[in-house]
Amino acid sequence: MKSNSSSLMATILSLLLFFTTQAQVTDSVFLFSYFQGNGEDGLHLAYSEDGLSWQALQENQSFLTPAVGGDKLMRDPCVIQGPDGTFHMVWTVSWNEKGIGYARSRNLIEWSDQKYIPVMEHEPGARNCWAPEINYDPVTGQFVIYWATTIPDRFPATDSSGDNGYNHRMYYTATRDFESFSPTTLLYDQGFNVIDATIKRSGEEYVMFLKNEIRYPEPEKNIRTATSENLIQGYGPPSEPITGNYWAEGPTVTRIGEWWMVYFDRYRQHQMGAVRSKDLINWEDVSDKIHFPDGTRHGTVIKVKREILDALLK
Repeated sequence: MKSNSSSLMATILSLLLFFTTQAQVTDSVFLFSYFQGNGEDGLHLAYSEDGLSWQALQENQSFLTPAVGGDKLMRDPCVIQGPDGTFHMVWTVSWNEKGIGYARSRNLIEWSDQKYIPVMEHEPGARNCWAPEINYDPVTGQFVIYWATTIPDRFPATDSSGDNGYNHRMYYTATRDFESFSPTTLLYDQGFNVIDATIKRSGEEYVMFLKNEIRYPEPEKNIRTATSENLIQGYGPPSEPITGNYWAEGPTVTRIGEWWMVYFDRYRQHQMGAVRSKDLINWEDVSDKIHFPDGTRHGTVIKVKREILDALLK
């Protein structure tokens, strides 16, 4: 009798563990914000249950039409969810303007008025503000926004390294309310042309995934990593490339089980690529395992509660 009771208890515990695990797996889904073409029509969204196969929402039509900036584009949309549940989005408004776009939403369907944030207006020679990203820092209670800008002659040693005279470095500003902002500050300069940074926390350190944008004398155009103990300073020299031989840009990162997954835009092939790692050192190319909607460009992956997806599906 004791043996049967023990067996029954073991079975019950196994079932509880199974259903608990299933609930944890299905309670959230992956969401991907991205643009198409030149970003003229605005924000696109796709979702995935496993992080590999992605389905476009709203028949791959835009959820939000760009309304700020001279060119009124919505390239490189980066969406995060703040601690109160509000979604915050920043994006590139133009190829050659000194500000970025911002909007917020509670459900990714209804959005606030769009705002132009003039993050580089204080630099008369600044050529652009590309691919802004946003992180929430729970230590300071602030949102940190960072992007790539070229300021001619600011880093003369590498002025000839980029396409059409572009020679980028990463800059940032911080805000609590998206009304007032800290002075724009240099975030990353390791003596080379860099764009498309995104930052993730790993244990006690921060990992910056970035694009080496060197074109001359020999092209790099690959994704690398750099680490720091501080979100907004102290990032060291970049790692060796973690992507393959194709030109890559626009990295975005998430965790899938024990794997770090990095998606990126293989823009010369007009398709998305991906690499994964368990230790952020050894990387495996899994581009052949992923599927994205046709026309997907540079975007951001986040996890959202299923109720958010359910509303989007309606």
